[in-house]
Amino acid sequence: MVRDGARTELIGRQDECEVLDDLLAQARAGRSGVLVVRGEAGIGKTELLNHLLDRATGCHVVRAVGVQSEMELSYAGLHQLCAPLLAHLEGIPEPQRNALRTAFGMQLGDAPDRFLVGLATLSLLAAAVGDEPLLCLVDDAQWLDRVSAQTLEFVARRLLAEPVLLVLAVRESGSREVFADLPELAVRGLGERDSRELLDSVVTGPLDRRVRDRIIAETRGNPLALVELPRGLTLLEMAGGFGVPETRPLSSQIEAGFLRRIRSLPAPTQQLLLIAATEPVGDVSLLRSAAERLGIDADRAATEAEAAGLMTLGTWVRFRHPLVRSAAYRAVGFEERRRVHAALAESIDATLYPERRVWHLASATTGPDEDVAAELESSAGRAQARGGVAAAAAFLDRAAGLTPDPVRRGARALAAARAKYQAGAFDAARELVDAAELSHLDEVGAGRATLLRGQIMSAAKSASAGLPLLLEAAKRLQPFDSALADQTYRDAVYAALTAGRLATGGVGDVAEAVLSTPGRSGTESRETRLLTGLARVVTEGYAVGAPILLDAVAAFREGELSREDGLGWLPFACRMSHNTWDFAAWSELSARLVDLARDNGALAVLPSALLLRLSNRVFAGDLHGAASLTVEASAIGEATGSSFFAHYGALVLEPFRGRESTTRQAIETLTQDRLLRGEGKVTTATQWAAAVLYNGLGRYEEAYAAAERGCENPQELGLSLQSRVELVEAAVRLGRTERAAEAVRTIEMMAQVSGTPWALGISAAARALLSEGETADALHREAIERLDTAGVRMDSARARLRHGEWLRQERRRAQARTRLSEAHEMFDAAGAEAFAERARRELKAAGVKVRGRVPAETAVLTAKEVEIARLVQGGFTNPEIGARLFLSPHTVEWHLRKVFAKLGVSSRKEIGSMRLEAMATTP
Repeated sequence: MVRDGARTELIGRQDECEVLDDLLAQARAGRSGVLVVRGEAGIGKTELLNHLLDRATGCHVVRAVGVQSEMELSYAGLHQLCAPLLAHLEGIPEPQRNALRTAFGMQLGDAPDRFLVGLATLSLLAAAVGDEPLLCLVDDAQWLDRVSAQTLEFVARRLLAEPVLLVLAVRESGSREVFADLPELAVRGLGERDSRELLDSVVTGPLDRRVRDRIIAETRGNPLALVELPRGLTLLEMAGGFGVPETRPLSSQIEAGFLRRIRSLPAPTQQLLLIAATEPVGDVSLLRSAAERLGIDADRAATEAEAAGLMTLGTWVRFRHPLVRSAAYRAVGFEERRRVHAALAESIDATLYPERRVWHLASATTGPDEDVAAELESSAGRAQARGGVAAAAAFLDRAAGLTPDPVRRGARALAAARAKYQAGAFDAARELVDAAELSHLDEVGAGRATLLRGQIMSAAKSASAGLPLLLEAAKRLQPFDSALADQTYRDAVYAALTAGRLATGGVGDVAEAVLSTPGRSGTESRETRLLTGLARVVTEGYAVGAPILLDAVAAFREGELSREDGLGWLPFACRMSHNTWDFAAWSELSARLVDLARDNGALAVLPSALLLRLSNRVFAGDLHGAASLTVEASAIGEATGSSFFAHYGALVLEPFRGRESTTRQAIETLTQDRLLRGEGKVTTATQWAAAVLYNGLGRYEEAYAAAERGCENPQELGLSLQSRVELVEAAVRLGRTERAAEAVRTIEMMAQVSGTPWALGISAAARALLSEGETADALHREAIERLDTAGVRMDSARARLRHGEWLRQERRRAQARTRLSEAHEMFDAAGAEAFAERARRELKAAGVKVRGRVPAETAVLTAKEVEIARLVQGGFTNPEIGARLFLSPHTVEWHLRKVFAKLGVSSRKEIGSMRLEAMATTP
């Protein structure tokens, strides 16, 4: 609050100020701080930010203010905050620098992933710190554009070891979606005593006691209301309390008071306030230019507005309160607002700010106008190129409304719907699809509309809900755009395989649709061959379709891939290489996919790429590498607010480690996830994981039950096939040889069709379990040889374990010891604890004493510390590690200091030879 031009202590806000002072002291001590100051309009949030500002001596301060009319302009709020820091852009990694420059419209390029922009912002803040703390203040953060708010929320969750204090003031509302779960300071109304003190400080004339009591009661301690509402009272009302009781919400009463004050001003002053309210940037030169076009004396009008306590005109235009802005906009009618929008459109330099200009131009347009609609469409393209899908949707939506031609109107409405879908606004996207279909869409447009409906249903509800629409869309698109049709069939296949046993028709319907397309001979592009091969596997059997799949997968290994094709088709090719037991192709293609996603900052694809890769690494026996990928996938999940990646990574990894509690936790979390209930493949994956776990623990009845459920739906392929392998081992141990033989026949058929070392090795291992004498011995040896050739070390180690167990039962103890020792060493090195324990027990029975594993080091590191240390071993720098794990270099350094202290080392070089997995706690 201000008295005689000097700021004093805020009345009744001692506790709140103490919280802010402590955070500022923490930043000065080198630690990060984040706080959301939340409360109703007028409660004093801005004054608390000003309190921080007054005490920020020796700090670098950057500020931003959210403006309601700017919510459609992507990255506008973030640009406002970061603009003073852009000189530090050269100090952050190039991919991040390019992402931020593209987002801010400083350079052209592919639309940056919003999480890469978030990481770039984090790095920029860290780079800007220097010798003084950085104080970031954001007022009215509820009105930031969506991607700016998401980016700042991302940054807030990742700040840790930087002297940065981020404080966001948010107006309280019914929704808690904005900056939820961040540290919060709830600002409530003043107490009665403080309310009286504040009211007495602003009322200079006589005030009836009953009127004072009523004002204090009605304002509920709201400081702005206490200051502003008495201005609307007449002398008679103040002296005697004569007046009509107010029933409107408090914010409406305050705004009404501002509205009365505005309407009491001369018309030119009201117009100047309207110009300032309409153009959110606060650019004084733009305000003056628009005022001149409307014949307003800007200096005189500004003086009158300042005298009324409504606005100040300095370097920037500042309103007394956001409610003044909304009151100024409401004070006049539509025609007056339209004239102001037109004046602003004429005043804005179209070469510098084309989006702002066309937005005002559209607001000044009263009827259909193709020229304006075309400019809006162009602006949408620029916004999309910067990653601003919400802004692109707004521009396209308005463009559709101004388009006179019904064909173009439908196309623009459909484009707006697609942008809304990409921004996650599913209800709005559906409404725009409805509007598009009411226009004159051609056949391709109608197919695209159906495709979009399917994508919306898949994202908003479940894979099974979207599947019929995706299938219909692919059929409609096939005669006109075969490439898009193939992509749609691919997405339909994903939906069907994901929905699995819960889908009506499912993958069978998709397969029949693929094969019913004219010209499907299996000799087309590698993409088409993938679809055709899978379709023939489903409809005609593995023996017919698998060779086509193998040929298509080989084509992906040999040929070049564009960025778009690689990100779109490599995940599918990886899955098909797994389904055909081509481990070499799966290893190569999954590595290429991860590299491609990382290099391009494609964070929409990278999590699933990491999961495909970590599954491959588990079968390769590289559980430590898989754990590293799980940490990276989990980091992305933390950044995006999704725990799925961490749980699915654990579902694949933990069974082989033999950790029952963490495996069960992952299974329960995924099966109880409300968003995954429509996905039958979750059942297959969780039951396979349970089967692996219990086979490792030697609990074969439980393994058998899980494996039976895991292979109930063979059309899902993937882990359904792997469940059959687990079934054979459990069934043989339980003496259920007929069921085992049935599963072995299927495995043998697939192996003969595939012909890969992995398939033939798995087949030999399965047949060995049902054989006797020298035949069994020969099959065990064949399995080990083939699996070694394939590089599938986990399966190879398990084959050695089974051979060793068989040799011991055959009383060939010397050979058993050799084989079991090999298995134990491989499991122990991999960290496959349960299987290692099985091997140890067998060795003990064979007369070999093996001690349980004792870590050489006693230090205990968190999963994140282990991963950072492992990346240090790999030669990564702190910025590179930060980019991989969504941390700033300062935070990486902070973690490394803790690692050094725990390990008792003083340099990165000393970490190089340490066995880190022995020190890891459960993630």
